[in-house]
Amino acid sequence: MPATTLSASTLSTSTLSTSTMHAMVLNAYGPDAPFEPATLPRPTVTPGHVLVRVSATSVNTIDTMIRQLGQEELPIAPALPAVLGMDFAGTVVEVGEGVTDVAPGDEVYGCAGGLGDLQGTLADYMLADARLIARKPDRLSMRQAAALPLVAITAYEGLTRSGAGNGHKVLVHGGAGGVGHVAVQLAKHFGCEIFATGSGAAQLAQIEAFGATAIDFKEQSVDDYVQRYTDGAGFDVIFDSVGGSNLLNSFNAVALNGQVTTTLSLAELDMSAAHFKGASLHVIFMLIPMIHNVGREVHGTILARLAEIIDAGALTPLVDDHRFGLGDVGQAYAHLTSGKAVGKVVVELDAESDA
Repeated sequence: MPATTLSASTLSTSTLSTSTMHAMVLNAYGPDAPFEPATLPRPTVTPGHVLVRVSATSVNTIDTMIRQLGQEELPIAPALPAVLGMDFAGTVVEVGEGVTDVAPGDEVYGCAGGLGDLQGTLADYMLADARLIARKPDRLSMRQAAALPLVAITAYEGLTRSGAGNGHKVLVHGGAGGVGHVAVQLAKHFGCEIFATGSGAAQLAQIEAFGATAIDFKEQSVDDYVQRYTDGAGFDVIFDSVGGSNLLNSFNAVALNGQVTTTLSLAELDMSAAHFKGASLHVIFMLIPMIHNVGREVHGTILARLAEIIDAGALTPLVDDHRFGLGDVGQAYAHLTSGKAVGKVVVELDAESDA
């Protein structure tokens, strides 16, 4: 796949002082709101936080929703002018009082900004709550590491909350998606027998490459694949990264007293199938610690555990081949919303982010 030419050269650091930084900001919200270059004050480190030089950041669906809807429809959106971006990988420049787990020079990753009063990652530097970050996995580049935090924390929380473990039959809906492809790999690492839905040759091949049995949901009905792969008993755990009305498929496919986890439950549904099976539904909204400042240390702990899993070779992010610099962020958002991205879309602020 051809690479998009980086245009970050338009954001030369030669005009900056040590107290300022480059950023791409939104001065208005809306589906076509442009990202505009700006020079902003460089954040000052505060207790419990670290100042990070951002090397790379990824674009998540929630980022595109914030840009489109703004504060009136999505209260978690930052005030204008807004610096978006949640995921990042970068290098610690300075640590605040009370921070002991990382030091200047450490390479870290996390999901720590881009909503409420938390400055996002589309800037040279960001101030990150030290509880929301961990040391970057050694075997990943900055570009790869930036693709993981939001989706990997979501997948990890979903699988652990549902008790997925050794010998369980786990079905992942959307197994080639951002969260889904991580859930497939983690479930395999946890000792589960993995099945995942997708469509089209590319998605099905990717699912198989991650070690799952691929199910073409356009070619096989729920009853068909439940019968084929579970002898009609249903799957022990279902991770539904599609959600919404697809939850009805999950309720029909889950085993008696089984577990269903979803990342999207914003729907009015008939819960009868879940009721008569005694199924448990777990809703994962991983932004809660960031929004409410509750349990942030859990995310740091999960990221540290994920780094161990990654460095053991059990998890590899799928990153889209297109390359975007900070000045290309509008194109990066457009690429994700086009539906043509294969894997996570990453924006690189540091020329060495893929080293």
